Amino acid sequence: MSVELLDTTRFHGFRVRRQIGGKTYQEYFSLKKDGKRLRGEPRAKIKSAAESRDAVLQRKQRKAKAEAAKTALFDKSGKVRGILFRMKTEKSGTRTPVFQIGIMSAKADKIVNTTVSINLHGLKGAWQKAVDFYVSHKRISKNSDTYRKLLRSQPTKAQLEAMKRRRRRRR
Repeated sequence: MSVELLDTTRFHGFRVRRQIGGKTYQEYFSLKKDGKRLRGEPRAKIKSAAESRDAVLQRKQRKAKAEAAKTALFDKSGKVRGILFRMKTEKSGTRTPVFQIGIMSAKADKIVNTTVSINLHGLKGAWQKAVDFYVSHKRISKNSDTYRKLLRSQPTKAQLEAMKRRRRRRR
């Protein structure tokens, strides 16, 4: 909760403050009337008003955060942020194409990582598994437009081959 009791020489009352979409919302609820401090029921009413305003701002904040998370799923080129194509070097030395997923999980409240083998599951199957892991941790519904857009963002074989060639040149 971001309702704070302020007791300074300049102000006595509650301050409600939240950051929503990069903008600070801040409101003050005074506990003084006619120069005297309020006590008892009048004070409780003002505290209740401050808490209800904070609840409204909290709902707005959650909604804005959820919207920002949805728009941050894709980079400027349309690729999914957090799902990368990599050539993984196995212990045997062979290089295997994989999708590597590394994201902040809303489910576990920490960063989670996994890889999905393209050789094992095929391009479409590997992408499906990668997206399913992604939406599970980002708490995106499989019935949503966002989920369908993620599935459509699957890289083509030609794009993967081009990435492989670029990686070989760098080594």
